[in-house]
Amino acid sequence: MARFQSWDAPYPRDEGERFIRQLANEDPDTAGEWFQFAVALRPAGKLIGDCAAMPHADDPRQCEIGFTIAPEHQGHGYATEAVHLLLTYLFTARGKHRIIAYCDSRNAASVALLERLGMRREGHLRESTWAKGEWTDDLVYALLHDEWQPG
Repeated sequence: MARFQSWDAPYPRDEGERFIRQLANEDPDTAGEWFQFAVALRPAGKLIGDCAAMPHADDPRQCEIGFTIAPEHQGHGYATEAVHLLLTYLFTARGKHRIIAYCDSRNAASVALLERLGMRREGHLRESTWAKGEWTDDLVYALLHDEWQPG
């Protein structure tokens, strides 16, 4: 689940519960701070992943996003639906001008998802991130409010 993330799995339950309690008191639009949104299956509410957003500290009209879906739930369109809802929320309810996403260049599924949602590849950063004992390449994607197609 965490192959392309900066954290390792499994994530300790007590740390996760503490993190959720902390988020309950946070504003999801705090500049320079990540906010995680749960991705859960309906109607039971089983947690299968998360989406995250971080308004830029120097210009909160711009926002970075990220997402993670548990391996057993990948390939069913849940990430596409969740990220689409996050983009809609950020552009409409939060009035964002520009949303970006960084993606490990080896993560073909995330690349396809970002492109399917209309995000444009703006760059390829070679060996830009030290992750899990190796240098990795990042792809940079972005979407402007005027380019967003909510349908």
